[in-house]
Amino acid sequence: MDETNFDAPAFPSTPFLCVDTAIMDRNLAGMAGRAATAGLSLRPHAKTHKVPEIARRQLELGAAGLTVATLGEAEVFADAGCTDLFLAYPLWVTAARAARIQSLASRAALRIGIDSVEAARELGQAVAGSGVEAVVEVDSGHHRSGCRPEEAGAVARAAMDNGLAVAGVFTFPGHGYGPGKRRPAAEEEAAALAAAVASLADAGIAAGTVSGGSTPTAAEADAGVLTEIRPGVYVFNDAQQVELGTCGWDDLALTAVTTVVSRAGRHVILDAGSKVLGADQPGWATGGGRILGMPDARITALSEHHATVAIPDGVPLPRRGDILRAVPNHVCAAVNLADELVLVRDGVPAGTWAVAARGRNS
Repeated sequence: MDETNFDAPAFPSTPFLCVDTAIMDRNLAGMAGRAATAGLSLRPHAKTHKVPEIARRQLELGAAGLTVATLGEAEVFADAGCTDLFLAYPLWVTAARAARIQSLASRAALRIGIDSVEAARELGQAVAGSGVEAVVEVDSGHHRSGCRPEEAGAVARAAMDNGLAVAGVFTFPGHGYGPGKRRPAAEEEAAALAAAVASLADAGIAAGTVSGGSTPTAAEADAGVLTEIRPGVYVFNDAQQVELGTCGWDDLALTAVTTVVSRAGRHVILDAGSKVLGADQPGWATGGGRILGMPDARITALSEHHATVAIPDGVPLPRRGDILRAVPNHVCAAVNLADELVLVRDGVPAGTWAVAARGRNS
């Protein structure tokens, strides 16, 4: 069990998000080494942590740049000195967004996702000449955004005809989030990206960047097709990754430090609800989160400021006032609810980091 004294005056009152920096550093180094060994560029998705200090550590470990989800995130990281950014989202460009993109492109190398001829045309007409590059998104089986792989060449050609350089193609194998789905999703990712590269070649365009990869599928990424992976969750990991087998309990760098405020029978109530942990619970998950040090306990219900935890028979029942460490199902959502992350190293308080890109959703 964790020996950190979270009742110490250096720590805030519960609930709060805590990062074990030694575990985080190990996670960062591990993914950097995995990518380097595979001959893949690593462009981690910063929407998970939203913290410039973590981004700098990733870059120091050899990351080619950062992936972001929104212009707001891109602006935060550019202002923090991160100068190679990929906005992996099929952005629809308005006049206001065009001005922000132009400003960003003046201080950072910027790539933006597109997945249609219409979006390529709009982006090109809005920002051509700014140095922004387009990356064509294809659907590899997640069925969210992304064009069909065989349409990638037409989308890329539209971008080039409207003054944009095309860096390559990308996809998100999000359908790898599910038991037993990691390898099939990675195989579909490789097949879709290979087809997209061929489609660009048919249009006379070379795909210099072939980008994919999520935390669950990163270990399965096909380096014979991909040139780059974009995992994000690995920096902290979460309950989903534990259940998927992507990581172990010892790889969980972020937890919510929370107090038992009530109990009834074999259930205890914590002061960290959905406004701390987030509310994500995929259908395959076995609960609304987990408890560090109690692998068989489950968060069975979440309301705004309460988490109900079922404690298995044979496990000592926590008392009122005891401090537990809850593991969010989806760490990205939890971090976006916090103003700061409280740091601990070797059981000792180690300061805080502001979640600088929190709420930058546009």
